Amino acid sequence: MTSSYEQAQIATNGVHLHVTQAGPQRGPLAILLHGFPEFWYGWRGQIPSLAAAGYRVWAPDQRGYNLSDKPRGMVAYNLDMLAADVVGLVDASGQERASLIGHDWGGAVAWWVAAKYPQRLERLVVINCPHGAVLRRHLRRSLAQQRRSWYMFFFQVPWLPEVVLRRANWRLLVRMLKESGKPQAFTATDLELYRRAWSQPGAVTAMLNWYRAMLQVPPEPAPRRPIEVPTLLIWGQQDKFLGQDMAQPSIDLCSAGRLVFVPDATHWVQHEQPETVNALLKEFMRG
Repeated sequence: MTSSYEQAQIATNGVHLHVTQAGPQRGPLAILLHGFPEFWYGWRGQIPSLAAAGYRVWAPDQRGYNLSDKPRGMVAYNLDMLAADVVGLVDASGQERASLIGHDWGGAVAWWVAAKYPQRLERLVVINCPHGAVLRRHLRRSLAQQRRSWYMFFFQVPWLPEVVLRRANWRLLVRMLKESGKPQAFTATDLELYRRAWSQPGAVTAMLNWYRAMLQVPPEPAPRRPIEVPTLLIWGQQDKFLGQDMAQPSIDLCSAGRLVFVPDATHWVQHEQPETVNALLKEFMRG
């Protein structure tokens, strides 16, 4: 799985993050942020392509996940902390800026970095994740999105979600992945690697604390300005978790944004159609 990649523990923002690295040492930096419930391996279809295109690719296990540190408490997982982790990775690379690519929760972090630290980014790519202001509005006003996001509210309950998720060898999480994606999205081997990551000590509570912090420990408000970083939003239109009606309002908050829908793809578009996603990434990042 990792024989052609480098593995490192990078100190950033008071934690150590496990980072999978590939590509030329002096290539422009591309940081790939996975979402829930994945880890760096969620970018297995993109790392080789970006490295071959000359990018220095860093794909971290974000805090709380897999082999990265798992600080206790919800406060450690609010968006300000998560964004500061990313800025610390850019600092650790020795480069001034990075292209930032995020999916799902990684997309939420990427939006926040672009809002608060635009000077540290060259390009922003978000995959199937709305801008935070758009998501908050839809969670308040849209019954359809509230139904899609049932798990976000369940995850707010103390300790019970941990018990439910661990039950029967992670049956619920596996079912969520398999039922929300195309048959090719996750192989049996992939799912076994995910189970191993979820089983790391402290991981399940840390992963859930991202959701708990979202509602219970909100970050400091971002500046009221458009996203200045050139932005590409890729959206698999068959997403069962996040309605596509949030995509255009999100890109409307960008001063230089482009939206691409992938009709025959789900929330896991980068797994299902890696060639399509890779072509879009490289075209946009060449800019």
